[in-house]
Amino acid sequence: MKVSDCMTTDVQITDPEQTLQDVALMMGRLDAGVLPVAENDRLVGMITDRDIAIRGVGEGKGPNARVRDVMSTDVKYCFDDEDVEDVLHHMGDLQVRRLPVLDRNKRLVGIISLGDLAMKGEAMETGKALSGISQRGGAHSQRAH
Repeated sequence: MKVSDCMTTDVQITDPEQTLQDVALMMGRLDAGVLPVAENDRLVGMITDRDIAIRGVGEGKGPNARVRDVMSTDVKYCFDDEDVEDVLHHMGDLQVRRLPVLDRNKRLVGIISLGDLAMKGEAMETGKALSGISQRGGAHSQRAH
C-alpha cells in the first residue's frame, strides 16, 4: 500500500508570521495538535501545541509571538508514492506519530498519522512503530532544543 492510499489530504497550514494565539485558536477549531508551516508554497516547518506551550509560554513568549519563533524547522516528511511499511519504520525510528506528505516536486499534498495507518489495516506495523515512538526522548524530543 502506498502513502497516498491512506493519507489525509485536507490539511490546514499556517504561515510563519501568524501569531501563536491565531495558531492555537486554529488548532482548537480543527481539534489538531500539529500544523504544517508553509511559506511561498513550500513546507518550512511544523508547529505543535507542545511547541506553543514549551517554546512559547514556557520561555515567556506571549500570544503575539510569531510561529517562526517556536516552530520546528528540522521537518521530517515522506513522499506520497512511498510504501506504507517503509514509512511506518521511518516513523518509529524518528519517534513521530505523524509526517507531512510531499509529492516528488516537494509540494505538500497531505499528512499521514499512525491513526490513518491503523484504520487502513496496518495494525501490526503500526504497533511496532508506536513502540519505538513511545520511548522516552529521541531526536525530536522537546529537550533537544
